[in-house]
Amino acid sequence: MAEILQMEFMRHALAAGLLVSLVCGVVGTLVVVNRIVFLAGGIAHAAYGGIGLAIFLGWPFLAGTLGVALAAASAMAAVTLRARHRADAVVGVIWAVGMAAGIVLIDLTPGYRSDLMSYLFGSILAVPASELGEMAAVAALVVGIVAWFYPDFLAMSYDPEFARIRRVPVAALYSLMLLLIAASVVIVIRVVGLILVIALLTIPPFIAESFSGSLKGMMARATAWSAFFTVTGLFLSYLLDLTSGATIILVAAAGFAAAIGWRRLRPGRGEEAG
Repeated sequence: MAEILQMEFMRHALAAGLLVSLVCGVVGTLVVVNRIVFLAGGIAHAAYGGIGLAIFLGWPFLAGTLGVALAAASAMAAVTLRARHRADAVVGVIWAVGMAAGIVLIDLTPGYRSDLMSYLFGSILAVPASELGEMAAVAALVVGIVAWFYPDFLAMSYDPEFARIRRVPVAALYSLMLLLIAASVVIVIRVVGLILVIALLTIPPFIAESFSGSLKGMMARATAWSAFFTVTGLFLSYLLDLTSGATIILVAAAGFAAAIGWRRLRPGRGEEAG
């Protein structure tokens, strides 16, 4: 293992994986508790339009993808707040349009021959040092905002009506949550790719939920599980010469299966107070 870490690209990959794990643990917990996995998936797929835009205009990956992801999240927030009964259809449209726009923009890019597999299944081993700084900035901003509004997110996640009685701006907070998901999705795509992003956002929080009695505890455990899956998958992919993003998700899936088995064998165990 020490020999692997002597290689610069592996150190960059490990740093990227740990940054993504922090974001997945914190934001993924909000996704699972608020039951908005479908919305998160819509944002992730719509972000592909941003990838196509960045390639077409020659922009950095983060700039184009983040802008489109935030726009898609804003549109979804507006629809789900005003016409919840139509939300699934509108999210599906935004999902499809984002994907189609990304593909067309890539087709129109002169001389473009890059491997699209890196965007679909991640390219953690190719993360440069320059992008690590951008990922760290986004991760710090996302986690900082969640920490600042933590009491309000807690109230909204478990009892929106009670939160309104406490004068928590639920609509604004809900919109902010979707924007945080959009920012998180962009940096997670860099590690595990567009197709697998939702798995890394949801599997660690799902496992953590069985062993947590508080939202804060769930976030901490989800971060730890995400880091374990990411690091384990990264080293296995290198040793076995496999695609890193897919290997990380398969390791997480094994953890998911083990957690389901644990729940069935030991019902009611693993809960903590407070």
